[in-house]
Amino acid sequence: MTNNPDQITQLLEKLEILLKRQDDFNREINTLRVEISRLTITSTEQQTKKEETKQEKIETRHKVIIENEKVESPPVFVQRRPHTTAGANVPTVQKPLKVKSDLEKFIGENLINKIGIAITVIGVAIGAKYAIDRQLISPLTRIILGYMMGAGLLAFAIKLKKNYASFSAVLLSGAMAIMYFITYSAYSLYGLMSQPFAFVLMLVFTVFTVLAATTYNKQVIAQIGLVGAYAVPFLLSEGSGKVAILFAYMAIINAGILVIAFKRYWKALYYSSFVITWLIYFSWFVSRYQAKEHFSIALSFLVIFFITFYLIFLAYKLIRKEKFEIGDIILLLANSFIFYGIGYALLETHDSGARLLGVFSLCNALVHFIVSGIIYRQKLADRNLFYLVSGLVLVFTTIAIPVQLNGNWVTLLWAGEAALLFWIGRTKNGPLYEKLSYVLMILAFFSIIHDWITVYDRFYTGATDSRITPFLNITFLSSLLFIAAFAFINWVNRNKNYSPQLESQKGLARISSFFIPGILLFTIYFAFRMEIANYWDQLYADSVSKLPAGGQPNPGYQSNYDLTHFKTIWIINYSLLFVSLMAFVNFRKFKNRQLGLVNLGLIALAVAVFLTQGLYVLSELRVSYLVKSPSQLYHAGSFNIWIRYVSFAFVALSLFAFYTYIRRSFMQSDFKIAFDFLLHVSVLWTASSELINWMELAGSVQSHKLGLSILWGVYSLLLISLGIAKKKKHLRVGAIVLFGVTLVKLFFYDISDYDTLSKTIVFVSLGILLLIISFLYNKYTHRISDEGGH
Repeated sequence: MTNNPDQITQLLEKLEILLKRQDDFNREINTLRVEISRLTITSTEQQTKKEETKQEKIETRHKVIIENEKVESPPVFVQRRPHTTAGANVPTVQKPLKVKSDLEKFIGENLINKIGIAITVIGVAIGAKYAIDRQLISPLTRIILGYMMGAGLLAFAIKLKKNYASFSAVLLSGAMAIMYFITYSAYSLYGLMSQPFAFVLMLVFTVFTVLAATTYNKQVIAQIGLVGAYAVPFLLSEGSGKVAILFAYMAIINAGILVIAFKRYWKALYYSSFVITWLIYFSWFVSRYQAKEHFSIALSFLVIFFITFYLIFLAYKLIRKEKFEIGDIILLLANSFIFYGIGYALLETHDSGARLLGVFSLCNALVHFIVSGIIYRQKLADRNLFYLVSGLVLVFTTIAIPVQLNGNWVTLLWAGEAALLFWIGRTKNGPLYEKLSYVLMILAFFSIIHDWITVYDRFYTGATDSRITPFLNITFLSSLLFIAAFAFINWVNRNKNYSPQLESQKGLARISSFFIPGILLFTIYFAFRMEIANYWDQLYADSVSKLPAGGQPNPGYQSNYDLTHFKTIWIINYSLLFVSLMAFVNFRKFKNRQLGLVNLGLIALAVAVFLTQGLYVLSELRVSYLVKSPSQLYHAGSFNIWIRYVSFAFVALSLFAFYTYIRRSFMQSDFKIAFDFLLHVSVLWTASSELINWMELAGSVQSHKLGLSILWGVYSLLLISLGIAKKKKHLRVGAIVLFGVTLVKLFFYDISDYDTLSKTIVFVSLGILLLIISFLYNKYTHRISDEGGH
């Protein structure tokens, strides 16, 4: 007997399908009639009569079919005028009677009855109000009549269920709405029943509504019952603040919905229950929660709600082994992250719970691990769900360690989730997963930048809790885990076995091809750079010393500014090393032209920063070494001088990386002129700085004049020689430009303060260099001419 309602429902659905097919068949027959009539206009009378005879037979058969099937739509006939002449006009065809449209069916069978039941409920409410205002009947009589009205409507609905299931369902939902209203009135307005009795009565109505919804297979009943059930605690609330009763009641309602979930897949019901439950819980948590009073209750029901909705979202799909859609996945993820977020907040504000945040993260991972294990062993769902739940295991396991030590879990959560979704999208052909991963990548990227800003450069003398041990701190560990996540994403992105899911959107696909490795390289670079900068910043903060008063009422303070210069030069050295290592990795591993082009630009930029800012900082260190501080608080050692040669080594390494690039076939471009320009500018600039350095160490006061002019003249001669020998016109042109700059410097800057002997030396030296250059041009004029012709 228990299976009869379901079988009847299935048979009714099949009958509706057959009726719809019959309607379609009617339309096709009518179309054929009209077409046949049009084609037979020019035929003879005899042929016309034969055709009409055939039509009558078809119509007769059609009538029999319609009568047997008991179709509501009447048969449609085509009438023709008798053909008196051969040239008769097109026969008049009677317009077919309109079959009942979908809109008409919707209004007649669905909308009208719902409006009617709503008007009925409103009428009961108005009648009750009228009776109350006029004092026509006693309160008890009013309540009894209200229950009788609801019961009568319920009985009528049950009686009509066999032949009019949809109409009966609407009546039943209206009856339950009246029951809810009358119970509320009995408790709230008249005090005719206690709160526990009203609570139990409402619970009975809720259970009955859920069972009725399952039996009728009508979601509307469950929705009305659900709304009424969730409204009960607020309708019956007396302001006592007994939150345990509220949450227990909600847990019972959700358990009823869980029972439905095993038999029906009603999205609207699940969505509404999910939103209402968490909205009520979160509103209470924000406005009423007190850690000392509510911690156990809040955590217990948080777990109950999480597990209930976890099962609700999995139950039907796992039993029927249906594929999970994006809406299902979003709800599953939202349920997990809402639980984790609120749980994290509960533990963080509790004295003992604050020490268990890492354990809480591991417990999350354990729950998802158990679910993924069950899914895998029983093969209960599509593989995407298994990958999703397994990914949640990895995410919560990954964030457990940093969460236990620090608050960088948000960054790791987003980065891990981005890696998970990207992997699923790329390996399992899910473009939507891949698109969602890009959003999480951006969130994770900005989150780690926020972590760097809030953690680094916050140390000041005396604040020992803000001191960071270089490379042995939680922020750097978080950066490494973030790098690992994006390295995995980049590996999947480059794997040729997995085709991109955004091939139809070439613009977005092209952006992503730069976006992913760009974030990876940026993070690797700044993860180490921030540690280097923070190390020198902390040393600088520790160097603050109090100056002697010297009779002054307010003695001042002084810091060792050499430490800021060392910070700058070491960051530049690190940058040069980074772009060089990046080049060598590309040579050996990737051989990627696009990465090579970016790398060349970064090498040129790093070298340019060294030539401008780096050499200036090195000169400041030299000045600090030569000019001692008046207070004698800090000692400038010889490393102020020798650090420049460490930097020269890094520059040479970068230039060698650039040179190696231009010799690689995968670059497919000629960067020889660019390399020559970068090389000779670097050599000349560095040589000029080195000349000034040694002249100032020797005590010379003219380091920027005589020495530089002669150096630049000699280097011009060298460039001319190389340009002729290597047949490189750009070197010769560069030499001429450099010599021109040297002459301008000589006449407008150098000789202004020179004595006669110095001027003689400079002019003779540069004159000889010009003669040598001219001689070389004359001697090798044929080579230059051949080069131009070639």
